[in-house]
Amino acid sequence: MAKKIPTALAELVDALEHHAEVVTAKSSSSKRLGRATAKVRRASAAYTEVVAARTGQPNPFVDFLDPETIESLRAERDRIASGKTTPVD
Repeated sequence: MAKKIPTALAELVDALEHHAEVVTAKSSSSKRLGRATAKVRRASAAYTEVVAARTGQPNPFVDFLDPETIESLRAERDRIASGKTTPVD
């Protein structure tokens, strides 16, 4: 993992640029697309970790989740924390 924000940013930009190249290429296989997506996810996770470690700021991408997904994730988190094993309806 990068230890400096500029390094993590450069890795994220590189991953995004690679992803854009792969998704716009006509000959990209689904495996290649999956690897490019995974690279972006790893780079964005690393970036948010470095930002949090260096500045204490929260994940800058967190608002990409819609309210329903956030509520579902909170319910799941709370269910796990309370020790319940049955799904919440």
